[in-house]
Amino acid sequence: MHEKNAHAAPAVQQLTFSLAGEEYGVDILSVREIRGWTRVTRIPQTPGYVLGVLNLRGAVVPVMDLRLRFRLEREGYGDNTVMIVVAVAERLFGIVVDAVSDVVDIDPAAISPVPDMGMIVDTRYLKGLATHAERMVMLLDVEKLMRPEDVETLDAALSDVRNVEVAA
Repeated sequence: MHEKNAHAAPAVQQLTFSLAGEEYGVDILSVREIRGWTRVTRIPQTPGYVLGVLNLRGAVVPVMDLRLRFRLEREGYGDNTVMIVVAVAERLFGIVVDAVSDVVDIDPAAISPVPDMGMIVDTRYLKGLATHAERMVMLLDVEKLMRPEDVETLDAALSDVRNVEVAA
């Protein structure tokens, strides 16, 4: 008895969501929570795509608008607007997307590398492209969504806020 798929890599589960009419996926293992849009507290001197922070059961979680991060047109937040809380290197942050679609299994063999689009499209946030149910899904690399210098700026701003709260 020899199974033909004995050496095949296991499927990777992706939480898919829509953003500006396109389908994206994020590794389900990095997702901690999916919640409806709620207002956040704006923090001065943070990158423009960082909307602010949210208190999530005692943890201060920075929240970014993925449309702004990708330099897309910002839209108003409605009933379908969702915040996906992801963990990257022990840190939580929220990404605001248009709507969550589904959890899908992607065969690693079906993931194509991201083509070089030159200067037209910034593809540094993508791990690859996959076809699922006859639609193209762009797989996000959540670790690259926050640049190290942005994390430093955010940390400095948050420590200022925490120091003010403690002193008050």
